Amino acid sequence: MAASNRANRITKLVSSLKKHYKPVPASKDRTLLENLVFACLLEGSPHEAAEEAFERLKANYFDWNEVRVSTRRELSDELRMLNDPEAAADRLKRSLQSMFEGVYTFDLEPLKKQNLGQTVKQFQSYKGISPFAIAYVTQTSLGGHSIPVNFGLFTAFVTLDITTPAEAKAGAAPGLERAIPKSKGIEVGSMLHQLGVEVGKNPYGQGARKILLALDPGCKDRLPKRPAKAPEPARPTKKSSVANKKVAGKPDATATKTADKPVADKPAGKKSKPAAAKKDAPEPVKKKVKKKVKKASAKAPTAKKAEKKKVKKAVKKTVKKKTAAKRKPK
Repeated sequence: MAASNRANRITKLVSSLKKHYKPVPASKDRTLLENLVFACLLEGSPHEAAEEAFERLKANYFDWNEVRVSTRRELSDELRMLNDPEAAADRLKRSLQSMFEGVYTFDLEPLKKQNLGQTVKQFQSYKGISPFAIAYVTQTSLGGHSIPVNFGLFTAFVTLDITTPAEAKAGAAPGLERAIPKSKGIEVGSMLHQLGVEVGKNPYGQGARKILLALDPGCKDRLPKRPAKAPEPARPTKKSSVANKKVAGKPDATATKTADKPVADKPAGKKSKPAAAKKDAPEPVKKKVKKKVKKASAKAPTAKKAEKKKVKKAVKKTVKKKTAAKRKPK
């Protein structure tokens, strides 16, 4: 997009914003650190809610170091008046932690004496501080000219054809500071922020659509669209479920074939080796027991016969003796 065309669009947008929003002045009594904290709360929320959250933190915590060491859950409970308390608590905690690790103090006023570019680079080197907070601090505390842009404002810029989707994804709004005078930076920046909060709260809602169409009636085709839902897996029909049940209940065809197939007789010349299970079978033991029983039963009648013979012989002897005694003469 040509720079002149972009500048004309920004100028037209600023003139239209005055019909819908009122500028909000920035506090002149806050220190550099306090403006950094306020920026963490302001990003994504209205000015009134950010002011309430800021005063609540000052009243309920001893100092900013106590805020730094507090948990995200505790901070989000204190910041529940904001649009996204969890995100604000995370930004605040990361910003205070990165600043403390960088300068080991919460007195940032000496940074105002440095060159503006040097101080901005120092802030950018701290990974916990967002670009929105750096731009807000640059504008309100360091005397620079930098318009803070939140996520919702980037969405509005793409819809209004001021920035490309690639530029918005990279967090860049080329020509914005060039099209807005430095003397009007805080005033215009506050109105742009209100637009960004309205769009960012619900990009697909009626409120965002209404304000975007009012600012540019020709942006209807560029309005934010809901992302397409992932296709759900197809549910099985009754026929397919019945077929699956039949398949599940049916035994394997190969298994049935092998089970029903008769085993071919092997030639007599080749004797197969007995299986291991046959070796372990107790059949030989049973045969031995049977033989022993048979022998014992065979011996039993022979002994009885011998005893009977002995008895008969003894009886015969006694009978012979008696008969012999009778025959002798007296």
